[in-house]
Amino acid sequence: MKLGINLLCLGGHIDESHLPQIERLAEIGFDHVEVPVMRGRPDHYAWLGDRLGDLGLGRAQTSIIPEPSANPLSGDPAIRQRGLDHLDWIQDCAEALGSETVGGPFHAPIGHFTGQGPTEEEIANGVDAHRAMAERAARGGYILALEHLNRFETYFLNTMEQARAYADRVDHPAFGIMYDTFHANIEELNQGDAIRHLGDKMHVLHVSENDRGIPGRGQVDFTAVFRAAKATGFDGHVVVEAFGAGVPELAAATRVWRPLFPDFETLFTEAHDFIRATWEAA
Repeated sequence: MKLGINLLCLGGHIDESHLPQIERLAEIGFDHVEVPVMRGRPDHYAWLGDRLGDLGLGRAQTSIIPEPSANPLSGDPAIRQRGLDHLDWIQDCAEALGSETVGGPFHAPIGHFTGQGPTEEEIANGVDAHRAMAERAARGGYILALEHLNRFETYFLNTMEQARAYADRVDHPAFGIMYDTFHANIEELNQGDAIRHLGDKMHVLHVSENDRGIPGRGQVDFTAVFRAAKATGFDGHVVVEAFGAGVPELAAATRVWRPLFPDFETLFTEAHDFIRATWEAA
């Protein structure tokens, strides 16, 4: 297991001002960090990748679809092309950063709804786009981990039944799912069963408490989650996801308006120690 943390706890765009906190993550013993890639140029992420490498930290990435006008699922050719161009940009940045995994809901705009579930046309368009991404990822030596979200944030992928079926349609070894315990806590009846159903399609495990605060303080049964993950043979990237007082890129969709942990030191050390111990004991 490689233990990481999503840097959305620090901000939506990681720059030099965040390096002291990242240095602390390396000191505490995290193996890697998951960088939010929402905007910017590949050369910025190449610089950041070098700095992370100097600290001995592996690199992972999370990205989104920023707006409905660049939706790769769309039946409108112009909108879909802008979406495909955005997916290319995501991979340009991933390769500059040196990401081992590219995760996040890079399927549909967060907080955008059509009034119904995904259509067959949207699913087919997504499958084509994500298979092309997977082919490029395989050439680049990294894997994709598409994230399901709860029904209040997207209509496209909510459950592991949907996620497994979608991954099977993409049908590429470089393509899988980012399982997130916060979203699953809303959508699944039993997280262990959900993880077992997803099986080997789980490429990244997001450890996120039911309030999106410090893992271990809330209602999610992480012992059961880790036991189920281990039973599938999963031994990959496990990533803490906790949100701060609000990330402008995501606040409107996630409804996170208040701090969910007292300070970075408490989040970093408590989450690290809790996950290491719980994973070992599971």
